[in-house]
Amino acid sequence: MPARQVVSPHLAALGQLEYRKAFLILNYIGKRKLEDAISVDEILELKNLPMSTFESKVWRALCHNDIDEKDRRKNFDWDTRKPHVYHCYVDLQGQCTFEGPFLQNSRTHLQRVLGDENVLVVKFAEDDGADKNKMEHSGSNALYHNIAKNGILVGLRRYRFFVFKDGGKEEKKKNPHSSPVRCYFVLMETDAESDMQLQYILLNKSVHEARKIFMHIHNVPTISKYMARLSLILSKTSKLEVDMAHVNLSCIEDIPCMDEYGNIVYDEKGEPKIHTDGTGFISQDLAIKCPKNIYREDVQRIILQDGNKQEVSTTNYKYLIGEPPLLIQCRLFNDGCAVKGTLLLDKRLPPHTILIRPSMIKVDTDRNESTEQSVNSLEIVARSNQPKKASVSKFLIALLHYGGVPKEYFIELLMTYIEDAQHASLNKQAALAVAQRHGDMDNFLVSRMILCGIPLDEPYLQLRLSEHMNSEKKGLKNFKLPINDSYYLMGTVDPTGTLSCNQVCVILDSGQVSGEVLVYKHPGLHFGDVHVLTAIYVKDMEDIIGNAKYAIFFPTKGQRSLADEIANSDFDGDIYAISEAADSWLAYMDRLLTLSDECVEEKECLREKMLQLVDIYYDAVDAPKSGLKVKLLFHDVMVFLIHELQYGLEEILYGATEFNESTREREDIFKEAIAIYQVTYNYAKAEDDVGKCRFAWSVAGHGLCALHAIEQEKDAILCVSSVLRDILR
Repeated sequence: MPARQVVSPHLAALGQLEYRKAFLILNYIGKRKLEDAISVDEILELKNLPMSTFESKVWRALCHNDIDEKDRRKNFDWDTRKPHVYHCYVDLQGQCTFEGPFLQNSRTHLQRVLGDENVLVVKFAEDDGADKNKMEHSGSNALYHNIAKNGILVGLRRYRFFVFKDGGKEEKKKNPHSSPVRCYFVLMETDAESDMQLQYILLNKSVHEARKIFMHIHNVPTISKYMARLSLILSKTSKLEVDMAHVNLSCIEDIPCMDEYGNIVYDEKGEPKIHTDGTGFISQDLAIKCPKNIYREDVQRIILQDGNKQEVSTTNYKYLIGEPPLLIQCRLFNDGCAVKGTLLLDKRLPPHTILIRPSMIKVDTDRNESTEQSVNSLEIVARSNQPKKASVSKFLIALLHYGGVPKEYFIELLMTYIEDAQHASLNKQAALAVAQRHGDMDNFLVSRMILCGIPLDEPYLQLRLSEHMNSEKKGLKNFKLPINDSYYLMGTVDPTGTLSCNQVCVILDSGQVSGEVLVYKHPGLHFGDVHVLTAIYVKDMEDIIGNAKYAIFFPTKGQRSLADEIANSDFDGDIYAISEAADSWLAYMDRLLTLSDECVEEKECLREKMLQLVDIYYDAVDAPKSGLKVKLLFHDVMVFLIHELQYGLEEILYGATEFNESTREREDIFKEAIAIYQVTYNYAKAEDDVGKCRFAWSVAGHGLCALHAIEQEKDAILCVSSVLRDILR
């Protein structure tokens, strides 16, 4: 560590604090010096305060008019063990300001291994001026060299550059004045008193040695792939609770593409083309451990029938997991090797087995390196869940229209959604149509509210309809039209070898789909990005995946991978849009989709016209501008409720995961639901914020709907959500 001057009393005092407390002080002082903002005695007086009290006192003592209220780190759940994220912003003069800690729901592999407090997310200011001169460029280089040499000091902790990730255009939109690149610095040295007993894996290591703990990154073939491969540790994941030492990890060969004579087909680089790019297999006993919409870092609170509370890790939540996922998108780290891709459930495999392919291996193990300190882990990025409804994008509209689908089809579709969005707050039929399209977001709560007779002018119902309408208008502004019987599914390859070149197997909630389907991959700027394929039933599939659902299987036959034809896709987690209801345009697509390779001139003509159409659509998109009286201290009650009930909200009221599964007396549930409703709405009224009403419906929505339906004194008609969707098409 570079030699330091005598440590100031202020920094020494700051070093006695828990890290997140010290960081919060540095956040709230902004660009002021620590010595000018707070005294040593004041720092030490704050040392032993609980975090919520600490934040309030520091805010009152330091912020004044320097920081907006919206930037205040006021959290009611400091102690819920949620991941903490710490940000640093470096301006053009090299001055650092700190932001955070931010509480999130998921961690990266980097955070999980090192600890939240040992990772610093750094963004650099970017000079957007058009007249950048050499002097400015030289100054920027000097700044970067200085930080690369000395790192960034957070109090008495020194963080050094470790890895970066480019957020692209989306990250740039968030802040046009800073770089879209996020740099991740990690703790390498510390003089803080609170760290003296720290058992930290990176202490006294070089950055190169530290990186080898995650993967043998020096083994990548080119410099250009170095950071891209290392950034695999930055994916937000949940860890599969499995000891990799007891897992049988084997590598099987990729399936090559072959011509009609059985010869392997090679690409322009001389590498064999493959059908299985990015996908392997996992045994059922491991797959079933994959949580369903649960982050492993969260501590779940189970409310027992006798009222006792027990905190348990999500590893004990097996009874909530159910059927194993059909497909798992993952990152796997083992003995210096880094793997990226998807794992398909294979019930035929022996327990504790994972099969990967060479195409999944992004960093190979260096056999000359020790793997004693390697961090081995299977990290889950996503799993095949019930799919979201797919939309027709402006690119696909352009392709389909040129292929012969009449423009009137899209105009009629657009007008239907505009009409529903405009009248949803006044017309029950339009409101129900909008609500069911967004039913997956709230378990059809808004639909339940409408169907049980709650008036459309009910405040929370109005709020939710307004949010749904705004969401639809935003989608329409970007020319995204939802289509019935269209879904987004993760893709993999046929493990049975049954499918022919233009066949797929699509598995949804009701099982395998049969018939013509349209398969598309965003962004879809080329003709091959949309395919009309035949979905068939594959009997042997059931022996491999059982009752698992939600994926599309592509064939392992042909001279080129079918996924590669669709927007140069692969199977490491790519999502495909599938439309069952393609009948309305399939008849028009032959001209576009059946052009042979010999039709070069016609294809070139089509390409030019398509580019013109895309420009026209871009211009079009840019055109729009877009009963009981309860006397309580509402704020205190709501803070308590939000803090105490954020886990297992419905379980607390119903004694079960769902209202219909409850064994409690209905009368008791209704009384408590009414009490929650009244307290919440009184608090929302006092705060003049209708959004606060959300809490009552999140906790007691199903009970309140059932109570309102009973009070109508009319017969209720049972309706399944899928039937409701069919009716409202």
